[in-house]
Amino acid sequence: MKESLKKLMKVMKKSLKNLIDFNFKSIKMKKVKLENKGAEQVELKGLILGAGKGTRMNSEIPKVIHRVNGVPMIKKILNVLGEVGVLENILILGHKKEEVLKELGNVEFVVQEEQLGTGHAVMMAKEKFQNYSGDIMVLCGDTPLLKPETLKNLYLTHKKTGSVTTILTSIYENPFGYGRIVKELDKIKGIVEEKEANEEIKKIKEVNAGVYCFNSKELFKALEKVKSDNLKGECYLTDVIGIQVEEGKEVATYCLDDNMEILGVNSKVELSIAEKVLRERKNLELMEEGVILIDSNTVYIEEQVKIGRDTIIYPNTIIQGKTEIGENCKILGNTRIIDCIIGDGVEIESSVLEESIIEKNCTIGPFAHLRPLAHLKEKVHIGNFVEVKKSILETGVKVGHLTYLGDATIGEHTNIGAGTITCNYDGVNKYKTTIGKKVFIGSDTMLVAPVFIGDNAVTGAGSVITKDVPKNSLGVERNKQIIKIDWRKK
Repeated sequence: MKESLKKLMKVMKKSLKNLIDFNFKSIKMKKVKLENKGAEQVELKGLILGAGKGTRMNSEIPKVIHRVNGVPMIKKILNVLGEVGVLENILILGHKKEEVLKELGNVEFVVQEEQLGTGHAVMMAKEKFQNYSGDIMVLCGDTPLLKPETLKNLYLTHKKTGSVTTILTSIYENPFGYGRIVKELDKIKGIVEEKEANEEIKKIKEVNAGVYCFNSKELFKALEKVKSDNLKGECYLTDVIGIQVEEGKEVATYCLDDNMEILGVNSKVELSIAEKVLRERKNLELMEEGVILIDSNTVYIEEQVKIGRDTIIYPNTIIQGKTEIGENCKILGNTRIIDCIIGDGVEIESSVLEESIIEKNCTIGPFAHLRPLAHLKEKVHIGNFVEVKKSILETGVKVGHLTYLGDATIGEHTNIGAGTITCNYDGVNKYKTTIGKKVFIGSDTMLVAPVFIGDNAVTGAGSVITKDVPKNSLGVERNKQIIKIDWRKK
């Protein structure tokens, strides 16, 4: 018995490692294009502004860690910069920085204690760049719709023109709220913020996207000269442009066709817009790679999800986290999948799956629940109203209906009858149930753990099994049936 438990613990630890690493090698996965595929590194560092309070979000959560399609906004930007090939990123943090760092983990950052403008924010990072002479890409932590191609083109324009600064711009028919790009004979003269603009400048439709490529040395030279004598009493990063132009230095712009990319998320309404755009991008990407979405408007597939070709996703399906789904699967409606590895040829209907491994050709549902650390080997069948938690089901196991399996290992080609429960918890501790190969567990069997059922054993329906059942044996526990004639009349 002790040896069986030791063996089970060893197997469960191995299963847990596989799940955490998301590295289940026996499952054939199609890789998604928009990963960081070791982008060619450039002499470019990122500086992300994320210190603001985001008062218009009306939330206790720091603005930059609000999620868009499953990923915190600021992490989405870090991922995009990784695809561009940025050497290193430095974050400017302030409001509730501890919560931001908890979400992001080990990142380089500096603190802006008082929010005194974008120029002041960038100055907080001056020491981080004192021994660096390359370029810096500055962007805000609330612009999650920026694409890698856009930032690459901005950087290429910056290098091609040899400018000290290159600004990302776009055209808006109604540019209210944006800083205007003021030009003379196609040469930029400066950027004027909405509150500082006169009526003539407000008519300009080319706007500042808030994304820049700076030569690092020239950036901090100009910032030393920026003043805060404006209506808000703040130090504007945009004033750097006017200073550099006055000094006769080359400043360029790269105008983006799709102005939706530069959407800054400042409210829950804008968060919803960004969420929808990213979800549509994800769905389009999956369909282009061969995934079939029956109705792309009613599926919710998060950013990091990977799905193999010819898999069919039906309406009202939610797929979240780092889930990976193989080829030729069928995910039917009203299913939610979170952080799971799913092999080829799996069919799931109206079920909830969390942090589990499902190998190829399994069938699940309807109305099944796989809780964390469920591991289904090939050709396992999980039927309706079955719950599995922290258990390994070997090849060909059948669990038809109305069953709970927790802290268990089930051998190959075993059949679990309806109403079976592994009684794994005594109110203080959890215990293991081990069932061998080709076992037949009769309906309504209570398996009181710790307990071991040997290969080819059988349990009688309605039994409460508290003792080990050796292989090839029958385990039955029942009271004698009593019949009292005419009892109802009395």
